[in-house]
Amino acid sequence: MSNDDTTSDSRATVLLALGANAGIAVAKTVAALVTGSSVLLAEAGHSYADTANELFLLTSLRRGAREPDATHPFGYGKERFFWSLLAAVGIFVAGGLFSLYDGITSILDPETEEPSYLIGYLVLAVALVLEGASLLKALKQTRGEARERGRTTWQHVKLSTDPTVKTVVSEDAAAVVGLLLAFTGLGLHELTGDARYDGAAAIAVGLLLVVVAFLLGRDTKELLIGEATDPEQRLALYDALSDYPEVDAVIDLLTMMVGPDRMLVAVHLDLADGSGTAEVEKFSSRVEADLRAQFPEVVGVFLDATASAGPEAERAGRLADVMADRRTARDRR
Repeated sequence: MSNDDTTSDSRATVLLALGANAGIAVAKTVAALVTGSSVLLAEAGHSYADTANELFLLTSLRRGAREPDATHPFGYGKERFFWSLLAAVGIFVAGGLFSLYDGITSILDPETEEPSYLIGYLVLAVALVLEGASLLKALKQTRGEARERGRTTWQHVKLSTDPTVKTVVSEDAAAVVGLLLAFTGLGLHELTGDARYDGAAAIAVGLLLVVVAFLLGRDTKELLIGEATDPEQRLALYDALSDYPEVDAVIDLLTMMVGPDRMLVAVHLDLADGSGTAEVEKFSSRVEADLRAQFPEVVGVFLDATASAGPEAERAGRLADVMADRRTARDRR
């Protein structure tokens, strides 16, 4: 799948999530006002936060797709990480903290009026259907991308450098779990007449959102400050470089993601003795062309020919050991 196809799929996934969350947010707000349910109000805040986050993600897709220029020679891919980090902050503040505050307030000062449970159940059921549809769309895209990379869906969610679908999957999964918690809280409130169950469910939703926001923020922060590519791809790069007969040893192999599916590669190589300046220049050009052809994510290659002696030889040996261990672990799976 090309980068354009992936971006198009991501945009469709986000648009579906945006429509679902906007409609759900309004419905939950009306239901919360009619029923006086604390957990429904918390769920409404969650849906408004998700709606704003989808707008952040759409902005990231548009701005991140801009072509490289003089001020950003490697493109604007990291805009995707920045706006996704804002989305994680939105989940934490507008979703998690609001739900916690509303739940705690409801427990300390519970409503005495009997709410209209039927309206609450109907709104939650419709929301569950819409959130489930959005989640299935995001999981479908995620499974397709995971198959292309030989991963399980869960592995791909953890390792993917595309924050857009990861955020939508996490948001929708949290929304589905949150709706089930809301059903539970509302049901216990009806069975016992104790409104504190409603507040406890809102607190549970808040804690869930805080955890999701923390995990998304942590992963996006690593990408934003310059995370390397995943270990399997680094091993593939190492093997490709080691296969050249001109290379005696790979001393250092450094990578950095500058956007989803956009990677810089910097490598120190010990070349075979007798390589002159002209040969090194031709070899460097050939390596860059080969790596770009074999790894479409590569947008820049920086190659330094260094003699492998002393500290450089030690680094080359440590790198070879690390790659050997990864190769063994990969072959065992």
